Amino acid sequence: MADHLVLVDKADAWTSDDPALPAASARDYLSATEYSSSKRLRVINLCRNYEYLGLGYYCSLLAEARGHRVIPSVRTIQDLSRRSIYGGIAEDLEDVVQKAVGGKASTEVPDRQETLICFGRAQAPELKDLARQIFELYPCPILKLELRRQAEGWQLHAIRPGNATALMDTRHDFFVSALQEYLTRRWRKARARSSYRYDLAILHDPAEKLPPSNPRALKRFEKAAESRGVEVEFIGRKDFGRLAEFDALFIRETTQIDHHTYRFATRAETEGIVVIDDPDSILKCANKVYLAELLKGRGLPTPKSAIVRRETLGEVERELGFPMVLKIPDGAFSSGVFKVENQNELREVGTRLLKESDLILAQEYLYTEFDWRIGILNRKPLYACRYYMARSHWQIVRHRESGVPVEGESDTVPISDVPEVVLQTALRAADLIGDGLYGVDIKQTRDDILVIEINDNPSIDAGTEDEVLGDSLYETIIDEIIARIERMKSPAQEKSNLERAAHSGASDKPAGN
Repeated sequence: MADHLVLVDKADAWTSDDPALPAASARDYLSATEYSSSKRLRVINLCRNYEYLGLGYYCSLLAEARGHRVIPSVRTIQDLSRRSIYGGIAEDLEDVVQKAVGGKASTEVPDRQETLICFGRAQAPELKDLARQIFELYPCPILKLELRRQAEGWQLHAIRPGNATALMDTRHDFFVSALQEYLTRRWRKARARSSYRYDLAILHDPAEKLPPSNPRALKRFEKAAESRGVEVEFIGRKDFGRLAEFDALFIRETTQIDHHTYRFATRAETEGIVVIDDPDSILKCANKVYLAELLKGRGLPTPKSAIVRRETLGEVERELGFPMVLKIPDGAFSSGVFKVENQNELREVGTRLLKESDLILAQEYLYTEFDWRIGILNRKPLYACRYYMARSHWQIVRHRESGVPVEGESDTVPISDVPEVVLQTALRAADLIGDGLYGVDIKQTRDDILVIEINDNPSIDAGTEDEVLGDSLYETIIDEIIARIERMKSPAQEKSNLERAAHSGASDKPAGN
């Protein structure tokens, strides 16, 4: 049986006497080897807040990297931070809301009602069914639910994470009771809904300076799709409300967590729409701290690295030496990556980056003439490129002060010409993320093959990545999207979806991660 661990901001904030439910401070969990090496932990993250790139956020992020089962997951944290995500479920739960409170006379309840949900249990008994269904969608230890009466009836207004240390008296007893009941239950993932339309939406931003696909590549995707009977529509951020019109979403805009691309991916998956990049892949690939912990924990070869906090900034020199590279967790296209040559630069750059994020990544500096990029789709190699460093620079992309990026040269080679050790290392790395579309960056030195990062939204430009495969590169990706659509539309899958929905509706067991 897996062990449980409660995470709080400070260890003395947890007052339970239950020896089977020990507590640890967030900082201890992030840094102590006894936790990073353990593989059988069920982590309950009760930090005061889960602000993006804060301690609570990083606890869930690194728990997932270490293979721990954690609640709330980073996916849940991110979804709850955006009302546009959970606002989409209001219509689905309208009947449940009305059943719970709609029948009461207006004199019995105010026009605004709040209730506490702890591990899927509502403090207000009449909201039992609503609490269970919300917890299945957003598994978080404590949720505060706000309902408001409008002219057309009661509506779900807000869902927010709660703070365990702020619970007092009877609410604290209710929380402990709900926690003890929850610990006896099986942790499983929430179901997704299905929708069966047959159109492909390609999300892109025509104004993006370094898009993952240039206009010619987008046209080739469109041509490949239409040749196979799939209608393509290019959409932008303003089309969020139209996602249910499509059968699949293909994101060709640089993805970020705190960004509309992630919200599109999450909403698409919630609607049962095939999506590349899927939200889990975005979460896992977007943060370099997570990737470093994941790759290290799974035994993949990487440059020597250290996760740095304010308290440990002065210690990293002994570990890595100079020069070294400092990385902000969620940079893209070589942005947010800085080479430091000495203590003064380490202190200046590190202090600046740590104002943006509670953790940053430091890595040993390794110069190579080029980096391998192995494109992988559905756990199979798709294409291989060599990206050369920009002229007179140590990165592939040089970001000028003017804002105009300068890219190095590149060449694309047949998969058969890639050294086998590079190819197999890339496949092992991508397998840790999922079965989507990834680009694995690898440095090949004289003695080592080292994984630099895994990209969930790899570049596919006409004239570069398609040099070897030509149109078949685009056709292969479209064929995979079609295959996933067909699996979603199959009678067996439809039956499975219905059975899962019926089981979930009949069970009081909440979903977890």
